[in-house]
Amino acid sequence: MAQERVVGIVGYGSYIPRHRIKVEEIAKVWGMDPETIKRGLQLYEKSVPTPDQDVITMSVEAARRAVKRAGIDPKKIGAVYVGSESHPYAVKPTGTTVAEALGATPDIHTADMEFACKAGSEGMFVCYGLVKAGLIEYGLGIGADTSQGAPGDALEYSASAGAAAFLFGNGDVLATVDFTYSYMTDTPDFWRREHSFYPSHGGRFTGDPAYFKHILGCGRALLEMSRMKPSDFAHCVFHQPNGKFPMRVAKMLGFTEEQNKTGWLTPWLGNTYSGSSPMGLTAILDISKPGDKIFMVSYGSGAGSDGFIYTVTEHIKGKPELAPKTRPQLDENKFYIDYGTYAKFRGKILKAG
Repeated sequence: MAQERVVGIVGYGSYIPRHRIKVEEIAKVWGMDPETIKRGLQLYEKSVPTPDQDVITMSVEAARRAVKRAGIDPKKIGAVYVGSESHPYAVKPTGTTVAEALGATPDIHTADMEFACKAGSEGMFVCYGLVKAGLIEYGLGIGADTSQGAPGDALEYSASAGAAAFLFGNGDVLATVDFTYSYMTDTPDFWRREHSFYPSHGGRFTGDPAYFKHILGCGRALLEMSRMKPSDFAHCVFHQPNGKFPMRVAKMLGFTEEQNKTGWLTPWLGNTYSGSSPMGLTAILDISKPGDKIFMVSYGSGAGSDGFIYTVTEHIKGKPELAPKTRPQLDENKFYIDYGTYAKFRGKILKAG
C-alpha cells in the first residue's frame, strides 16, 4: 500500500513595518475620545507602511524568510499565490514579481488571490492542495496588505500593514496539515468597487451575520470533522478585525484565553487584513513545541472562512531562530509618526500643482 503523503508547512516568514501610529494620534484629529476607542476596539496602535513599501515588497521579505527557514532551493517552488486587498496594480500580477525576486522563475505558476481578509488563507489552501495532489513539490502562499481606511472611518484605527508567507511541502514538515474546512455564503458586509480608493462596510452588520456566523460555522464543523475538542489544542488563532472579536469567538467555541494567541498581537499591530490570521500563525510557530496542535480559522468579507488544524513536528526545532520572529518585530525598533505623516505616507494628502 502506498504511504500517504504527509503535507504541511516546511517554512514560514513574516514582515511588519517599523512605523506605527497610536490611537491617540488618529482620535485627536477627528475629535474622538481615545479611551473610548481603545475600550471599544481594544486597539492601541497599528503598523504603517512607508511610501516605498507595498504588498510586493512586504511579500518578498516574508517569502525570503520562509525560504530561509525551509532551507530549500527557490527553483523547487512550483506555485506562488499572493492574497491581498491592496495589490499595487489593477492589471499586473503581484505573484510574478515576488517569484522573480525569490529566483523561482520561470518554471512556476502564479496567481493573485482576492477574498477580502481571507485572501491569504485562500492561497495557503490552494498550495496545500497542489502539494497533496503531487502536482508541485513546494507551494508558497502569502497574505499581505497595506492599510486602507477612509479619513475619519473606524478602519483608520485598525487597518494596518504586514505580510505572512508559508511554504507547503511534504519533506521535513514543521507543522502537518491534519484537517481543512471552508464555510462560505454571499454576505455583503464589506466591499470596495473598482476605482474606489477606500473600502466600504456595513458597520455593526459586519459582526454577528458576517464574522461570527462564518468563523463559528467553520470552526464547529472543523471540530466535528476532526472529532477533537478545544482542550486538545495548545494554541488557536482567528481573524483579527479588532481586539474584541477574536477573543469573543474563541470563547464561544470553547477555547481559553491562554490558548488564544490572537489577543497578544492585535492591540499593537492592528488588522493586517489578508495576513491577519496567517500573521498570528507565524507568531505561534515561533513559540510552538513538537506535538502542539494549532487551530486556525480565517475570515474574509463577502463572506467566508478557511479552517486548518496543524500538528507541530520535531522539525520545528531551531527553525524559528533562522529568521526574524514576529513578536520582536512588533516590540522593537518602532518609529512613531503623527497623523500628518501617516496621511502623507498613505496618499491621503497630495502636493498641490
